[in-house]
Parts: sequence; C-alpha cells; structure tokens
Amino acid sequence: MKNKMNTLAFACCAIFLFSTTIGCKNKESKPSEAEATEVQAEAEPDFKISLAQWSLHKTFFGGQIDWENFGKTLKESPDDLLKGPDPMEFPAMAAAYGINTIELVNTFYFSKGDDKAYWTAFKKKCDEAGVTVGLIMCDALGNLGDADPEKRKATVENHYKWVDIAEFLGAHSIRVNAAGEGTAEEVAEHAVAGLKSLAEYGAAKGINIIVENHGGYSSDGTWLSGVMDKVGMDNVGTLPDFGNFCIERGPDGCIKEYDRYKGIAELMPYAKGVSAKSHNFDENGNEVDSDFLRIMKIVKESGFKGYVGIEYEGTELSEDEGIKATKALLEKVFAQLQ
Repeated sequence: MKNKMNTLAFACCAIFLFSTTIGCKNKESKPSEAEATEVQAEAEPDFKISLAQWSLHKTFFGGQIDWENFGKTLKESPDDLLKGPDPMEFPAMAAAYGINTIELVNTFYFSKGDDKAYWTAFKKKCDEAGVTVGLIMCDALGNLGDADPEKRKATVENHYKWVDIAEFLGAHSIRVNAAGEGTAEEVAEHAVAGLKSLAEYGAAKGINIIVENHGGYSSDGTWLSGVMDKVGMDNVGTLPDFGNFCIERGPDGCIKEYDRYKGIAELMPYAKGVSAKSHNFDENGNEVDSDFLRIMKIVKESGFKGYVGIEYEGTELSEDEGIKATKALLEKVFAQLQ
C-alpha cells in the first residue's frame, strides 16, 4: 500500500511538473510588447506606393491646357486654370486607387497659400479618406539658383508658406527646383546658397527640402549630387525621378539626355523620396522608356526604404488607366525584389 501511495505521489508530482513546464513555455513564448513591435517593423515592406497629384493634372485642369499662357494665368488668376474636379477631393481620389499617401502640387492650390481655413478643411478630407500627405511639389516660386541675391532671397521666402503648409499637413518634405542662369558652376554656387537658406527655415519646422532632377543642370546627376555635397545639411536631399533626365530640349524634343540609370545611382544616396515617372507601356505592362526593375534594384541597393510615387504623364492611356498601369508595374517589381 505504501509503495502504491509513493507511486501515485510520484505520478502526481510528474504531472504537476510537466504542466508547470508547459505553462512556463507558453508564457515565455508569448512575445513582449517590444518584441511584437520589432516583429511588426520587420514585416513592414521596404517600399510603399504614393500618388503624385501631377498624374491627374489634365483632370484638374479640365483637359486641354494652354501652356503658352499657363504661367501668366497662374500668377494673375490661378483658379481659372482649374476647370475639372476640386483639388480638395484629391485625397478621396487617391484612396479610390488603394493609395494612402499623396504628393501635392502647389500649382493646384496657388491661391490658397495663406488660406488657413482651406488647409484645415483639406486636412479633414485627408483624415476622412485615411490618407496622409508625404510631400508638396513647389513650382513657379522663382529660382533658388538665381544669381541676384535679392531675387534669390525673395524666392526662398516665397517657399516659406509651403513649408508651413507641409508642417501643418504632417508632410515630411517640399520638393523645390535648383534652377538659375549662368554656367553650371555659377548656378551650382547660387543653388547651394539658396538651398541652405531655405533649409534653415525648413529645419525649424521639421521639413526636408528636396530637389528633383527637373530639367537643365538638375537633370545631370553629377551636377546635382555635387550640389548636395556642397549643401551638406541633413534636411536637404533629392527626389530622384525615373524619367526627368533631359538636360536640353529642342523644338522636336530632347536633344541632350543624361543616362537615367547612372543618374538614379548618383542621386539615391541623398534621396528622401522616389518618383516613378511613367509614359507608355508595352503589351507586358512594362514602361517602354524606363526599366523599372533595373531602377528599383538601384534604389534597393542604395538602402532607401520608403515611398515610391506614381507620376504618370503619358498620352496613350488616360490618366486613370496610366495610374493603374504604373501601380500594377510597381507592385510586380516590388514582388520581384523580395
């Protein structure tokens, strides 16, 4: 009887120890909050898709655009250019494509720079659509590389309101142009001065100042990367565009073009965003002028992680179809890079 009791006691003890051990293992296997956050961060994709508002410029401008008088109208009566949907609806339009980050273009809001009520309403539209603003592309504000110090100062100050709007909307950057007149060396010197001055204001607001390869000297990757080196500020960077590498244009199109793959590689070390410019597609859904996979391999090898913005400018597809085609191509390429 004593032996049976000892055996029973031993069995109960073993069961208790086994249960306790299993319980401890289960408890230990449950990740802590910090571990769960780490796992979630690891699962975050390297690249996400945003939508540049310029992809819908024909839509907002109502189709045919009088480019010859565009600049004059923009300065004198900018709202007259808007003959399509209200740009206030852009957040909802982007959300309809399954895209939750947008890149605004100041051209569509040129009369709203000082209208706080408008931007409060716009932010509400973003919240309702579940959309955030990544950056604001700024044009028609003057040349940051102007040789005249007073004109350059005025250009810098013209950007202040857009820095303020970017801060209010929660954007990370404004995109600017490093343009000017003179030799490559002269424009570079003046652009460095203009960018540094604007970047000081941007830094105080937590906003990056980023330069796109956008024609002229800026489409020369060596030139623009050299400007970045000379500026040497943490909140100054680039927005490499897949297709904007035309240095000089003639009556029939580009007559001097920089190698886009070399240019992307030169600009990526400074990139705080990427612009996936697209025009036309082949029967397999690939962009005919830019090898998206080749470019995105360069982007990935640079260590960049973040948003790649759709910027469709083609004519063969509608803007709606072009946006969808570019999104599908990017998603295919992202999958191939995994």
